[in-house]
Amino acid sequence: MTLRIDLKHRFAEFSLDLGFDVPDGITVLFGRSGSGKSTVLRAIAGIFKPDQARIVLSDRVLCDSEAGPCLPPHKRRIGIIFQDARLFPHLTVAQNLDFGRRFSKRDVPAHEVTQMVDMLGIGALLDRRPEGLSGGEQQRVAIGRALLSGAEMILADEPLAALDEARKAEILPYFERLRDEIAIPVLYVSHSPAEVARLATTVIALEAGRVIGQGSAEAVLGDPAVLPVGAGGAGALIRATVRVHHADGLTELDAGGEALFLPRLMADPGHPVRLRIAAHEVILSPDRPVGLSALNILSGTIAEVSEAQGSAVLVALQTGAGRVLARVTTRSVAALGLREGAPCHAVIKTASIAQDNLA
Repeated sequence: MTLRIDLKHRFAEFSLDLGFDVPDGITVLFGRSGSGKSTVLRAIAGIFKPDQARIVLSDRVLCDSEAGPCLPPHKRRIGIIFQDARLFPHLTVAQNLDFGRRFSKRDVPAHEVTQMVDMLGIGALLDRRPEGLSGGEQQRVAIGRALLSGAEMILADEPLAALDEARKAEILPYFERLRDEIAIPVLYVSHSPAEVARLATTVIALEAGRVIGQGSAEAVLGDPAVLPVGAGGAGALIRATVRVHHADGLTELDAGGEALFLPRLMADPGHPVRLRIAAHEVILSPDRPVGLSALNILSGTIAEVSEAQGSAVLVALQTGAGRVLARVTTRSVAALGLREGAPCHAVIKTASIAQDNLA
């Protein structure tokens, strides 16, 4: 199932003019505050009427401003997960789930409810009310309610924004299961590169109401045009596989034939992982360095040197493990002779790859 959306709307600050597809899996709508992310979600949900719109979910036309009236929100079969879970405080978890179930166009059999409850790990919470749940638990219940409503698509509007780091770590695995086990398109709004790296199957990057990048998480996060030099979130996404756990507490990964070492991961050998390497944590050297304490050294060729912004430049290095970004000074570029096509080596500290950047 796929959603196709084309929108145009003029605001005082900027004009929204975009179009893209949302396939099964998690498509992250990524960008700064004010780029138009939440406006797109509101238009899909039917709670915002743009100047021009055509929105099609599978073979159902939800809105075509040129052809006639658009469907009201309750007829769109779209589930919404907000920053706050918005559960009914006077109902138990089981009753909140049943409320969603009533909106389904079909009778949801008991075994499907049980499967969903097990997937979200909320079986022990069914008799409790929202006030007795943590923020992460409330969001898991909200996901379940949306799924039981018979939704053909899920909209998630920065669902982790109101949670602390511990609660984020608690709920992220359940969004991963939603991505991997439920054949439904999810449009997930975020401005966090770490969330994009961990969850996204597809990324749509917005800036001032326009799509400035779309594709795989690796391609978009590794594009200097999407994450400018001054952005603290600039970095690259690399896919790897757990190779072996060493006795000294390090895990060795296989990344396209390159070895990477991280603090021990709770994952079996052969398990796939995605890791995000921040550009400011990468050191470049034209010659392969020796005598360093850093264990991770990737060899490659410089693919791109971005235009300078102030004293900083983003250098994209194509390695066997994938594309890596490094943020360096213009003085370093000149001193080291960094240019497109030149061989180069990226040095990455083992401790600089944070656990919350892994999936």
